[in-house]
Amino acid sequence: MVAFLLILTDVFLSTNSLRNRLKWVLLLKIKTKNFNMSFNELYEKELAFQAERRRAAVELIRIISDLWYDDTIELVLFRNQLNDRNVSEIISLVDYASDFVEKPISIFEAVEIAREIKNQKLPPSKLDIGKLVYEFHLDDKPKSVKDFVEAKLKEAKNSGEIEPKDVVLYGFGRIGRLLARELMARTGKGNLMRLRAIVTRGEINESILEKRASLLRNDSVHGDFHGTVTVDADKNSLIINGLTVNVISANSPEEIDYTAYGIFDAVVIDNTGAYRDKEALGRHLKSKGISKVLLTAPGKGVPNIVHGVNHLEYDPNKVDIFSAASCTTNAITPVLKVIEDNFGVEYGHLETIHAYTNDQNLVDNMHKKYRRGRAAALNMVITETGAGSAVAKALPSFQGKLTSNAIRVPVPNGSLAILNLRLENAASKETINGMMKKYALEGDLVEQIKYSLSNELVSSDIVGTAAPAIFDSYATISSNDGKNVILYVWYDNEFGYTHQVIRLARYISKVRRFNYY
Repeated sequence: MVAFLLILTDVFLSTNSLRNRLKWVLLLKIKTKNFNMSFNELYEKELAFQAERRRAAVELIRIISDLWYDDTIELVLFRNQLNDRNVSEIISLVDYASDFVEKPISIFEAVEIAREIKNQKLPPSKLDIGKLVYEFHLDDKPKSVKDFVEAKLKEAKNSGEIEPKDVVLYGFGRIGRLLARELMARTGKGNLMRLRAIVTRGEINESILEKRASLLRNDSVHGDFHGTVTVDADKNSLIINGLTVNVISANSPEEIDYTAYGIFDAVVIDNTGAYRDKEALGRHLKSKGISKVLLTAPGKGVPNIVHGVNHLEYDPNKVDIFSAASCTTNAITPVLKVIEDNFGVEYGHLETIHAYTNDQNLVDNMHKKYRRGRAAALNMVITETGAGSAVAKALPSFQGKLTSNAIRVPVPNGSLAILNLRLENAASKETINGMMKKYALEGDLVEQIKYSLSNELVSSDIVGTAAPAIFDSYATISSNDGKNVILYVWYDNEFGYTHQVIRLARYISKVRRFNYY
């Protein structure tokens, strides 16, 4: 029997067929459960198998890079970014994908489909290779990988031309620097969004530029920037990944002439928090070279958008000023939409366990708000949040339904929203989790909801997650009658929110690629 198992393993390592290779994996697993193999022989075969997996991951990384830099095609794996990942990270994400869809997805299948995507000569696109592999499994009429990929992506060739959009960051704090990192990491051939300038207050000199470069380069929460940042003091600019980004000093928006820097028809992303209403934000539109304004905070008198939920209700050809709402609103609104659409919500309460922010004091000192004057890293601080009422701006059916409060806790990033809801139609824990998993896998909210499969999840685990909401399935509670439910939604209040801002910026800039989720 040992000899038979060794032959099985050798056949697996020599076969290139997608479906056949999968069959050998399953057969090998079954056989090794039922029969003994010598420890050394089994270990040697495991080594050979892992070497094959890692070799396949290397090939996948190469294809991912070629598609991005040659064709502006971005591959993701169930919404997880694949660019700039190493071999171990790629294999780990493939294992997560297999657990998520409860199908034996393998790195070899991903490579074979990625090869075919490269052969298709598609226009700029964002494609979920995990979903494609999953659907290949579901296909009850087996066809070649070429025919399968052609059929699934046939609409891509009907997508129109994309006009690149210049971007200006007005402010360079926590969100501003993360936006700069993510925009520059995804510049590719420059066919989408191009970061052209950063606006700050105060003097600009070599010392100031070096300090700002250092803060962009190194981050205590999110780690080192995977790129290069240098300073050109003569031109008052940062050189990020070899591209010049002008640093402009200004005390007010309307005093800047962006066209003097070669910037035209740009979107300005205001992350200062200084301008919050339509009139104040409209001052940006008085600047030469600006055509759209996006606020990274809740706004008054302007559309408050949670991308994926209500962005299609506003036409960027008719609206020039947008708000991306708050990080907490972006976390809870997609989840609330799923619950409202499927079970109905009578009323509820939101309690957000939120990381401390720069608004709080490092040590005890005066503060204009109650309790926030106490040392942020030493205390849990009860404070208010407007996220409960802000949900209604994206989902009007929640008007007056939610109360809300917040507790700031001694962590620098990574937050948790707890939703205590009374449902119109009863639902068990299993029903709610199944519905949430469905929305995380397919539909309009796949970029917004990540479904957690771990019963060991803690706040540091979700740092760096691009989805604004991480649904903790193990924590879901439903009462005996199914009418009261408690949902736990984690969110990276910096990184996840930053990606929502970028998604919205692409929408209002009309930089719309073909997407396959």
